[in-house]
Amino acid sequence: MLLCSPAFLKAQTTDSAKAEKKFEPIQLFFVMLIKGPNRGQDSVTAEKIQEGHMANITQLSKEEKLLVAGPFMDDTDWRGIFILKCKDQKECEALMQTDPAIASGRLVAEIHPWMTGKNCVFK
Repeated sequence: MLLCSPAFLKAQTTDSAKAEKKFEPIQLFFVMLIKGPNRGQDSVTAEKIQEGHMANITQLSKEEKLLVAGPFMDDTDWRGIFILKCKDQKECEALMQTDPAIASGRLVAEIHPWMTGKNCVFK
């Protein structure tokens, strides 16, 4: 993960002028995906929900709304994370409802506004 601080960015230079870059904060949305209350589906239904979940991740990524997505590799209630670029919390909430795993209750999306630097996004 790339972490940025104003001191780090101050040390960065452009190719053309070696000018000082300023820290430019941007708000994104950090979503913790947690085991939901409705996890009792049969294996065929659960597999269809997972396929829809992955298709939704692909679609949100293509729309450049989803910047980061990934599961946790241990077996806890925390299942994964999303980092999204949305204009506001309402848009983020609406996008989360397009995910079949969230809409079905297999996952719950805990949404948090999150601040980072414009030049501090994953690459």
